[in-house]
Amino acid sequence: MTSCPKSFLVFVTFLVTFVLTLCAGSSAQISHSEQVQITPPLIRTVDPPAPDATVADLESRADQLRSSKLYLDALDYYRAALSKEPNSARLLNKIGISELMMQRYKEARKSFERSVKADRNFADAYNNLGVVLYEGKKYGAAIKQYRKAIALDSSSASFFSNLGAAHFSKKEFEPAVIAYQHALELDPEVFERTSRGGVQAQLPNPEDRARYDYTVAKLYAKMGFSDRSLNYLRKAIEGGYKDFRDVYKDVEFSELRKDPRFTELMASKTPALPE
Repeated sequence: MTSCPKSFLVFVTFLVTFVLTLCAGSSAQISHSEQVQITPPLIRTVDPPAPDATVADLESRADQLRSSKLYLDALDYYRAALSKEPNSARLLNKIGISELMMQRYKEARKSFERSVKADRNFADAYNNLGVVLYEGKKYGAAIKQYRKAIALDSSSASFFSNLGAAHFSKKEFEPAVIAYQHALELDPEVFERTSRGGVQAQLPNPEDRARYDYTVAKLYAKMGFSDRSLNYLRKAIEGGYKDFRDVYKDVEFSELRKDPRFTELMASKTPALPE
């Protein structure tokens, strides 16, 4: 057998190298626009709890961390406190809130259920258990928990607001209005602020959202809060509320109709654009 000429081997080596380089260059030009990148996991950012810290110190530090949205760190401190005060309904409830804020609904539900079991008279835990059930669209079960919370503490506007949201999401509008009205009577600011313990109605389509805005406008008008009523009326208009002509006959708006701003709002009303 004759050996290959040296010049031929050099040529083959050059050709292989060229092809590999070309392939590498082509791979580098592949688009990554359709690739999914997993979000990095939450990390702990503070020193772990001191073994000799008191329950009060651990809980206070956990509260600070939770308010700063450092939920994993807060959980470390709450659990450290719980190890020193086992079966504490208060701590279990706070653990559940941290888990809820992280959207760990299964864990949060277990924590709230443990809190309720530890103290059958702890209204906050019933309410928060209702929030978890509500987030899972189990509105009937959520209503039962909200009612338990209200039976123990009827002074919380958030409890009634949450109850109204659950009824509204079930399209049970009359009990929703009653609950919302009670919430406003307890706290006129209840719809104007964001509360970690409260929720808004889960409204799957613009029509339901517009109806919600109109309902809230009516409640504010009835209580004499013209500015807020007009604000929600504007939202209902923009949302294309179908029965908006009722604003001229609903008794709740009788005083608001005398307000020049109401006339101006109605004059500027434009029909909602079709989807």
